[in-house]
Amino acid sequence: MKQKTKLVSLIFLTALLGTMIVLSVGCTAPTTATKETSATAGAKIGEGITIYAQMGGSSGGTAVLARELGAQQAEKDYGCKVNYQYSEWQPDKMIAQFKEALAAKPDGICIMGHPGVEAFAPFVDEAEDAGIIVTSGNTPLPALEEKYSKNGFGYVGSDLFEGGYLVGKTIVEIGNLQTGDKALEYGLESQPERGKSDKGAHQAMLDAGLDVDYIEISPEVDGNATLAVPVLTAYLAENPDCKAIVTQHGAVTEILPDALKAAGKKPGDVLAGGIDLSPKTIEGIKAGYIYVTLDQQLYLQGYMPIQQVIFTKLYKLSGLDVITSKGTVNAQNFKDLEDLINKGIRG
Repeated sequence: MKQKTKLVSLIFLTALLGTMIVLSVGCTAPTTATKETSATAGAKIGEGITIYAQMGGSSGGTAVLARELGAQQAEKDYGCKVNYQYSEWQPDKMIAQFKEALAAKPDGICIMGHPGVEAFAPFVDEAEDAGIIVTSGNTPLPALEEKYSKNGFGYVGSDLFEGGYLVGKTIVEIGNLQTGDKALEYGLESQPERGKSDKGAHQAMLDAGLDVDYIEISPEVDGNATLAVPVLTAYLAENPDCKAIVTQHGAVTEILPDALKAAGKKPGDVLAGGIDLSPKTIEGIKAGYIYVTLDQQLYLQGYMPIQQVIFTKLYKLSGLDVITSKGTVNAQNFKDLEDLINKGIRG
């Protein structure tokens, strides 16, 4: 009887020890898993992804800084590597930069569509054939977007014609301009895609019955907007009855007050309308020279193309079409944005 009792006790003890071992192993496993999960959580989803991104003019410049800051934030948030390209707004340089990016065989290339579909098409085709994700910001390339949307080709920026039209329409309304009043559109209508913004502003003023002159911005002014001052002062000397000047060039917008002062014009003598936000443009609004400017939200135009490439690379998401501007800034509503503009985030 005692032997039987000892046997039962031994069996019970063995079972108990086995249970303790199992429990011990069970307690250790989650600790290891937790460490692995923590390590995984520290990684950023874009690590190892390389992207080339066209920014426009020059680093830190007007209509570039906010886009640059947006792209830099995306690079930081996702952990990817972004190579920044600056073109002084020259379409031929944008094409050359695309070729350079293509030769480097990155995961993605974010372009600006200023050169137009015809100029970009053969090189985008080559990139797509090589499995490189391409997407556009600021200026759309509709035919290429339609062709490669399933591969991640999207667009982040304005509806250019509608944005320009809004500026032209708004300056007529705010300035109480009348049929027959003389106005100048100073723009880039010759450029196939980018020019749609100036065409929209031009058309809005024509629709309002204004007598509209047009001057094409030269490549030299496109790269260095201060060269616009003598162009505009000469025009105003020949057309003293001009009531409004409108442009859809961000860097030219901020020098409009300089041109008007050089021409001897006081605030309100000639209404100025433009595009983008910068500290200098806001000073022009405060001084009463700039009446309206289109808010493109350039920060988004820098951030979202980087995000597009990463999401397409990792999750096979198709191209997103995002319109970033549907409003204008003027003397009545700039104050809420001023601090962000001075920081370069809104531009």
